[in-house]
Amino acid sequence: MAFWQRILLLIVCLAMAGPLYSLAATDIELGADWRTANRESTGIAPDPAHTPQAVIQVYGARAFSWRGLFGIHSWIAVKPANARQFSVYQIIGWQKWFGKPVLSVTEDVPDRRWYGNPPEILLDLRGPSAEAALPKLRAAIEKYDHGTYRMWPGPNSNSFTAHVARAVPELGLVLPPTAIGKDFLMNGAFHGPAPSGTGHQISFHGLFGALYAEKEGIELNFLGLIVGFDPFQPALLLPGIGRIALGE
Repeated sequence: MAFWQRILLLIVCLAMAGPLYSLAATDIELGADWRTANRESTGIAPDPAHTPQAVIQVYGARAFSWRGLFGIHSWIAVKPANARQFSVYQIIGWQKWFGKPVLSVTEDVPDRRWYGNPPEILLDLRGPSAEAALPKLRAAIEKYDHGTYRMWPGPNSNSFTAHVARAVPELGLVLPPTAIGKDFLMNGAFHGPAPSGTGHQISFHGLFGALYAEKEGIELNFLGLIVGFDPFQPALLLPGIGRIALGE
């Protein structure tokens, strides 16, 4: 077997091992019904009534049904200073089926389960730094293409979150390897900054590419699935699994 064939076989094995591990190690319900799936708050978001400072948060939760074996759905929540409610921004692909923009903007609690799957806070920025970033964040959301959606390889919900992060590098957002679609660069670009703003990446329509950044580490994208290594905060980056820290 040629060297390149061995490399390809290794990548395929890693790509399949992650989802299989997720199936065994998580509570993802493959047969769940979206109409009855849990959408309750998990109680991890700050209470606006007792949080006067500005807040920007990014959440991620395993995607619905079988998609959750491979990756997450991400969304952005913001609250200006003294506001009494969060605004939640996310891409919801099925809205396109009803002739609606795929960008959903709602006044809502930001930490709802994503159709049964509990969210994780990926970014929590508060106070003056959050207030200062809000105008750039809103401008980036406004410039995003609200009518285009493709589950794989993008643009999808993670492409949207990564687009905003690139436009507002002071957020320093690190999207996990399971955020499939984060490497889809908008407007047909093949090169751009990493979502964290601490490095660079190349990407061919989100299908193939590479990333090197201080916060993300080294990532190789094969058909939208990420394999990599973080030498700065030692960890393996695996598809379907995400980040595995090495040592303490």
